Amino acid sequence: MKYVPAKTIISGYTDKNSWFGINYNMNIYKGCCHGCIYCDSRSECYRIDNFDEVKAKDNALLLIARELKSKRRKGIIGTGSMSDPYNPFEQEYCLTRGALKLINTYGFGVSIATKSDLITRDLDILKKIQRHSPVLTKITITTYNDDMCKKIEPNVAVSSKRFKVIKELSKEDIFVGILLMPVLPFLEDNAENIKRIVQLAYESGAKFIYPAFGVTLRQNQREWYYKKLDENFFGIKQKYINYFGNEYECSSPKTKMLWQLFKKECEKFDILYKMEDITKEYKRGYINNQLSFL
Repeated sequence: MKYVPAKTIISGYTDKNSWFGINYNMNIYKGCCHGCIYCDSRSECYRIDNFDEVKAKDNALLLIARELKSKRRKGIIGTGSMSDPYNPFEQEYCLTRGALKLINTYGFGVSIATKSDLITRDLDILKKIQRHSPVLTKITITTYNDDMCKKIEPNVAVSSKRFKVIKELSKEDIFVGILLMPVLPFLEDNAENIKRIVQLAYESGAKFIYPAFGVTLRQNQREWYYKKLDENFFGIKQKYINYFGNEYECSSPKTKMLWQLFKKECEKFDILYKMEDITKEYKRGYINNQLSFL
């Protein structure tokens, strides 16, 4: 793994972020080797060369310690928005684990998005953070079918393992749920997939599911995605070209039906699915303490 220079790692404070009420963003790694065929972070606008090669920001933990110490306002630190914080190199280098220790030391909360089962290694720290600040864990699952998962997300824990991760986190009272996104048109946007994911989420103890019934495509990301469709799903690329053309937001033609089905299933199992409700629930009980989240 290579190291790249960095002057800062944690973003400035905001209380206007509608994405799960996160106040800061933190990305220790650049690039990802999970190989997900749809990844938006491949887009040119993010300026990540050789995206499949994982790089870490040099002196990351020293920078994070310095930045956290200097922050005037406590809040939720989000990670996983561009590169998965639990890539395979994390097993050896423990940069995400080190960052979580610092987040705990300086009294911040955390919101993590990942596809990896490695997150369970850090349960001990997450439980410590949760004693003083909100903890939100989001496990991305787009298909219940492991065979489909291996084709669209080839180098990461299959869906069945991720459901086991949810179950383990839930048993330890960590607020955990599913990012059901993207739901790939013509591949995953069917009633069986949605119903099975909601059912398995319930059985695993997930508190929420937040969906997006479609995928975004732009620049070289579109080229990569179409190449992988040709390799694994013959004829599907042409469906995208015919139906979406060069659109950025490629919403499923079945979005309306899927939303109705999804809401019905979530309400049946008492699973949250609205952003406002999820954010309010995982921060419940922390509003009146030393952290100012609202």
